[in-house]
Parts: sequence; structure tokens; C-alpha cells
Amino acid sequence: MTNEEQILEILKQNQEILQKTHRSAEKTRKYILYNAIFTVVVFMLPLIGLVIAIPIFMETYVSSLDGLI
Repeated sequence: MTNEEQILEILKQNQEILQKTHRSAEKTRKYILYNAIFTVVVFMLPLIGLVIAIPIFMETYVSSLDGLI
């Protein structure tokens, strides 16, 4: 095997490893993205619900106290 053939073989191996690494990095990037979206949704939806629900509950509570005072 000549020097050029060895270099070409090494380049082919490096290209295969690079492609595998790229695929793995893309999977990791997508996992992190989906995890971030899920976390925001799970955290923000209850907060938005509370912002809507608390004034309604307070209005009901205060209106029920009006008859007692």
C-alpha cells in the first residue's frame, strides 16, 4: 500500500466518523430543543391558568363576603 492509498483510507475513515458524529450531534440538538419546549409549556401553562383563575376566585370570594358585612 502506497502512502497516497493510506492517506485516502484514513480520509474515508475520518469522513465516516464525522458523519456519525454529525448525526449524533443533530439528535442531541433536537432532544435539547424538544426538552426546552416541553419545559416551557409545562411551566407556563399553569402560570397562565393561575393568572386567569385567581381573579375569578377572588371575585367570587369577595362577592360572597358582601352579604356578610
